[in-house]
Amino acid sequence: MDFELSDEQAMLREASAGLLADHAPIDAVRRQLDGGTDVDPEFWRLAAGLGWPGLALPEEYGGAGGGLVELALVAEEIGRAAARGPFLPTTLVGGALARSGPEELRAKVVPVLADGSAWATWAFTEPHAPWTLDGVRAMARTDGDSVVLDGIKSAVQDAGQARWLLVTALHEGLPASFLVDRDAPGVTVRRQQVLDLTRAFYEVRLDAVRVPAGRRVDVDHQRLLDDASVLLAAETLGVLDRLLAMTVAYMKERVQFGRPLGSFQAVKQKCATMAAFVHGVRAATYYAAMTADAGEPDAAKAACVAASYSSDAAGKVAGEALQLHGGIGFTWEHDLHLYLRRAEVDGVLLGNAAIHQDRLCSLIRRDRAPR
Repeated sequence: MDFELSDEQAMLREASAGLLADHAPIDAVRRQLDGGTDVDPEFWRLAAGLGWPGLALPEEYGGAGGGLVELALVAEEIGRAAARGPFLPTTLVGGALARSGPEELRAKVVPVLADGSAWATWAFTEPHAPWTLDGVRAMARTDGDSVVLDGIKSAVQDAGQARWLLVTALHEGLPASFLVDRDAPGVTVRRQQVLDLTRAFYEVRLDAVRVPAGRRVDVDHQRLLDDASVLLAAETLGVLDRLLAMTVAYMKERVQFGRPLGSFQAVKQKCATMAAFVHGVRAATYYAAMTADAGEPDAAKAACVAASYSSDAAGKVAGEALQLHGGIGFTWEHDLHLYLRRAEVDGVLLGNAAIHQDRLCSLIRRDRAPR
């Protein structure tokens, strides 16, 4: 396996970083916090023009035919900028539809997602439930040629302005997913107050929501969770890399006892520890993305490693950054606190390290079991 980025991938990283620097700097993110909208329409239009929504979608639907590595490159830059927008949920839903959706549904929805004219999000997790398939409690029952959905979903990213929701519920005792119109009768969306100020999360209530049976998407739910975990790890990588850069810069500027704080050995050691975590997250994340794209048998294990390591590193790097900045790091005026909040939420968003470590152990035991 070749672990070097191709020229096209390197260009994608550079172009994405440039777009975010020019049109989604942290000052712009701050201005959007009280703006009442989840997504800056002008920025999303430019991102769509760069091809973000269709990066991993098939060319026949207007996509670029890329893979998880390309998505991870963009996710990392989004994290580094603490940017808003529906990139992660839309690419996940688009990929699931392109792989598993009925042909008529694919032809109708995937091109719209690919060109960025609308977006979708995945309504998976539920209140007080683990971020695993065992946590699905919403119900789906067949009623004639329709399916009726009931339940509550939480932490649904960018659901406020999404056009479609991919809702996962129990149908005949097994997890199944259905593409639901955001404005369908019986769908209620409520903004949730969360620690992270830079992203929008919602509670979605489904009260006897009726959808055509043809809206069922035969998703490989565990694969979708693995892909989501890798992309979240990439986004976390960008956040942590930015925390490291901000901390090193501050240690060079802040003077104590007539010397820059960065000249003290104890401070150097803390910065080195932060850097070690960041490098570890980068290695685990891109290994997981590349093994998934290559169809390697250990792709699921690699996703667990990336998710567990990034989840653990998020809190540790954020904690060191705050300690080295001191009280100024959590003042409203300093940008550090926005990244701290985002890192802490990233650490638990798809389950904490223990959830992913437990699944990794299950995969290892399964592979070692006598056949």
